[in-house]
Amino acid sequence: MLRREKVVAALEAKRTQFEGYQNEQRSQGDLRNRMLESFLKLSVDEIATRLAEREQPWPGALPTPELEQSAGLCMPFGRRWNSHQEARDWALETVRGKPIAAVDGSQIAPTKEISVPVGAVQIGWYVNFHAPGGRYEKDVSFEVLPPQELIDGDSGDGEFPDWRVNQRRFVAECERLCWLVARFASAPEEERPLCLFDGSFIISFAGQMRPHRAEPYLRAVRVMLTVSEENRTPLVGFVDSSSSRDVVMLVNTVVGPPNMSLTDGGLLSSLLPNWGDRSPLFVCARNDQLSNHGYADFYKEVAFCYIRLATDRPPARLEMPRWLVDSGRVDEIIDMIRAECVIGSGYPYAAESADAVAVLQQGDRERFYALLQQFAEREGMPFNVSRKSVSKQNRR
Repeated sequence: MLRREKVVAALEAKRTQFEGYQNEQRSQGDLRNRMLESFLKLSVDEIATRLAEREQPWPGALPTPELEQSAGLCMPFGRRWNSHQEARDWALETVRGKPIAAVDGSQIAPTKEISVPVGAVQIGWYVNFHAPGGRYEKDVSFEVLPPQELIDGDSGDGEFPDWRVNQRRFVAECERLCWLVARFASAPEEERPLCLFDGSFIISFAGQMRPHRAEPYLRAVRVMLTVSEENRTPLVGFVDSSSSRDVVMLVNTVVGPPNMSLTDGGLLSSLLPNWGDRSPLFVCARNDQLSNHGYADFYKEVAFCYIRLATDRPPARLEMPRWLVDSGRVDEIIDMIRAECVIGSGYPYAAESADAVAVLQQGDRERFYALLQQFAEREGMPFNVSRKSVSKQNRR
């Protein structure tokens, strides 16, 4: 049980640290303004020259021609409505007849509270055809990971870590998106769905893993990007709360030092004042463990921008394959994302729907373990639940 007086006392004890953090944020704001002023005076060619002089192949990001079309890193949306109904009417008209698909996943990690080590992954998908009559599709796939697929050959201690379940969920989400792309591949281009990936294609976290653990993540993203391009089916990665620093690193590289320690959201938030405003597109050139060791060949095949979709949060990050940028469909695709977020009240409606289909709540986990126990008993497998787990369930 949380005791209010203990929390208040703990916060008061760290007051000076919070004050120091606030002061640092203010000084970063001043530095940001000075560095942006210098950066925005440069053309795309001048930026390229400076990057070449600094011999930095992975400067965080690379500018596209849109940089010179923007005003202070802002490409205004320009539309304004007098009511939410007007916005919704625009959104419904924008996506009319244009399918949008999304995939999300949920998982059950192995636990020591039952005697059989087992994990599970559920992948949900949602397709809205935006056709007369409200045609849509939603479904799930469910996969069990038995002990043989969970064992960690590296540890040698018989533990069943979560990483295999996490990895399988990520790969399965990518595979399901590829399945959706392939399923609509023979349709006319305008009938192929915009496919939403809930996350980033730039998987820096894999650089912290052992190579054999990272490889399935790398392969899944490479295949997903390739399948999108080969089938000319638009693919967008949506990151609602990004802590990336790719644009910040570009500015630091070109006009620093001193260097900013902000996130891209902190850099761009005040530059995108109105709903729907976005930054120019950049090509990703993130400097991380993967790019430094030659594993991130696909990074520079991904373009990204930031877009204002809520007034009370930093801008969201949109990622897309570079082929989609070259196709000339960027404005159309980003308008579809805006429309989805009007319908979904700040988050793409298709992604919300996929999450709702996929999510596994505590009650779902308990039902899974009950079904697992029934299966184990039918098969004559030993199955027991720890006394601690039973006690906790009884108390709650």
